[in-house]
Amino acid sequence: MIYYVSTNGNDGALGTKESPFRTINHAAQIAVAGDTVRVFGGTYRERVSPKNSGEENARITYEAVEGEKPVIKGSEVVTDWERVEGTVWKKVLPNEFFGDFNPYATALFGDWLIKPEDYAVHTGDVYIDGKSMYEASSMSDLYEAKIRNTGMRNSSTMPGILHPEDTVYRWFAEVNEDNTVIYGNFQEKDPNACFVEINVRLACFFPDKLHVNYITVRGFEMAQAATQWAPPTASQIGMIGPRWSKGWIIENNDLHDSKCCAISIGRDALEGENLSAKFCRKSGHRYQVEATYEALNEGWSKETVGSHIIRNNEIHDCGQCGIVGNLGGVFSRIEHNHIYNIRAKQEFWGHEQGGIKLHCSIDVIIEGNRFHHCFTHGIWLDWQAQGTRVTKNVFYNNAPDFMVEVTHGPCVVDNNLFLSPYAFINHAEGTAFVHNVIAGYVYQKEHKQRATPYHYPHRTFPKGFVATLGGDDRVYGNIILGEKLCPKNRVYFSACYDNYVTSEEYANIKWKYKYIGLNEIVEKPQVVYIAENVYGGLASPFRQEIGALRADDVSFSVKEENGEVVFAINIPKKVADMRITPTTTERLGQPRVVEQNYESADGTPIDFTIDILGNKRGESIVAGPFATLCEGENKFVVWKK
Repeated sequence: MIYYVSTNGNDGALGTKESPFRTINHAAQIAVAGDTVRVFGGTYRERVSPKNSGEENARITYEAVEGEKPVIKGSEVVTDWERVEGTVWKKVLPNEFFGDFNPYATALFGDWLIKPEDYAVHTGDVYIDGKSMYEASSMSDLYEAKIRNTGMRNSSTMPGILHPEDTVYRWFAEVNEDNTVIYGNFQEKDPNACFVEINVRLACFFPDKLHVNYITVRGFEMAQAATQWAPPTASQIGMIGPRWSKGWIIENNDLHDSKCCAISIGRDALEGENLSAKFCRKSGHRYQVEATYEALNEGWSKETVGSHIIRNNEIHDCGQCGIVGNLGGVFSRIEHNHIYNIRAKQEFWGHEQGGIKLHCSIDVIIEGNRFHHCFTHGIWLDWQAQGTRVTKNVFYNNAPDFMVEVTHGPCVVDNNLFLSPYAFINHAEGTAFVHNVIAGYVYQKEHKQRATPYHYPHRTFPKGFVATLGGDDRVYGNIILGEKLCPKNRVYFSACYDNYVTSEEYANIKWKYKYIGLNEIVEKPQVVYIAENVYGGLASPFRQEIGALRADDVSFSVKEENGEVVFAINIPKKVADMRITPTTTERLGQPRVVEQNYESADGTPIDFTIDILGNKRGESIVAGPFATLCEGENKFVVWKK
C-alpha cells in the first residue's frame, strides 16, 4: 500500500495521492510491513513516531515524493513580539502551548556533562530567519552585545568559531507556574519583520516504543529539535533514530540544528538513567558497565538490535553529536555522510561529543564520510570498538580528527586522510593504522586503572573485562607529515610509541614470577608493530622502526571546489619510488587481549588492496591511501556528493 501526505491534506482523508493525509505521523500509525509513505513538499511541524515494524524483506518506507523537499521541524513559529527595551523583545506563551514537555523548563543534564558550571543551558532554542541564537546565562547577560567567553572556546585549535568580540543574537527564558516568557536580543533586527521559530518538540522522527524494526527514511530535511544530552548511561534520543530497534536505513536527508544529537543509534534506559549525576553512588564508568549487562538481560544481540545503515546524509549544526550511539548501533554501516559544524556554537561541553560518538561499535563500518569543523572530534570511538573499521574518510579542520579510547581492538583505521593540525587521541590498544595520511600531532595515553569489556568475536556477549595498557597497535604504510610544532604533551606518530617494545624486546623481558599476575602485566610494556612509514616535517619514526623513510619536502593542501574536496600532495621521487610490504589480515595478527583477527564482520580477511578512491593496488605497493603516486604534485578528488 502507498500512502500520501501533504500540507494541504486531511487526516480524515483516504491517504491516496488525490486525497492525502495531513500529517506524517497519522500515516505512521497505519503503515505496516511492505507499505510506503510518500510525502509532498512543505513544512510539517510534528513528531513522527512510527507504530509498526517492517520486515527484512518488506520494509516500511517513508520518503519524499520525487522532486519534492518535505521538512519536519521540532519547532513552531512565534509572532507578535513585544518590545521591552532597545533591542530586547519578549513573547509570553501559556505553558499549555508546550503540552507535557517544555524545553525552556528543561535544562541539559546527565553524566559527563561538564560545562557550563555556573548556569543552566536548556533544550530549547530560538531561531531567527533559520539561524540558531545563543542562550544568555541571565537577563543581565542577555543585554550584552558580545558572546560571553565561558572557557569552552579555543580559537587556536578550533578555526572558524566565534570569538568573544563577535556580536550575536541571544535569548533568555523565564518559566513560572502559568507562562513561559521568552526574551530575545535581536540586535538590529525586528522579530516581527523576521521569521522566528522556537523549539517545542523533543524529536522529529523517533519511536515512542522499542523494537520498531526495518524502517527506511529518505529524502527529508529535519531540524530544530529540543534533544537532551545523550551520554551512554541514558536514553540517547536523537532528532531521528531507531530507538532500540533493528535494520533502519536513514539516507539522503538534511539533518541540522538539533540541540544535542541529530541521529541516535543508541541505548534506551532500561533500569534508570544518569544515575551517577543524580545520586553519586557509583561512577558513570560503573553504570556504563552495568548497562552492557542490562542490555544482555533484555536480549541484546545481532538478531534483535542494530544492523542499521546511515548513508548520504548531510548532518550539521548540532550541539553535541552528528551521530551518537551506545550498544544499539552494533553491526551498522555509516557511509558517505557529510558531517560538519558540530558543537560550533560551543554553548556546553562534556565528554560525549563529536561528529560521530559511538560506544560499543561492534563490527561497525564507518566509510567514505567527510568531517570538518567538528570542534570536539570528527570521530570518537569509546569502549568496545571491536571489529570496527574506519576507512576512506576525509577529515580537516577538526579538533581532533579521531579518538579511540579504552578499547582493546581489533580496530582498523585505514586509507583515511587526517588533515587537521590535531590528528588523534589514542587512549586504547589493539588499533591498526594502515595506509593513512596523518598531518597532525597525537595524544597517546594509557588507562591502566580503567577496565572495560571485550567480546567473543562478532558477538555482543562479553568474554572478559580488562584495563587498557596502551600499545599493541599496528602502524604500517602511512604518510606522517608533522606540519606544526606540537603543544605540550603532544607528539607525532610514531615517536609516541617509543616507550613500548618490539616483539623481540618483549621476549627478552623477564617475568618476576612464573605466574603471570595483574601487576606483572601492568609493569611489562606491550608490543607495537611499526614499519615502512614515511615521515616529514616534525614527525619521527618509532625508535626501532624498520623501513622508515624520511622525506622533509612533502607538502599538501585541501580545498573545497564546487561541492568536491580536492586533496593535493607534493612528494619527492624517493617517496614515489618507495615500495612497502602489503598489509593483510594475516600480517596484522591478533590483539593480545581479544585474540580476534583484524577481519571483516563475516570473518573473511579485509581487502587492503582497495585505496581511498576505490582503485586497486597492484603488486607494487606505495605508502599512503592512494594506489599510485608520482613525483611532484598529485591531485585527487577525495570526496563528492
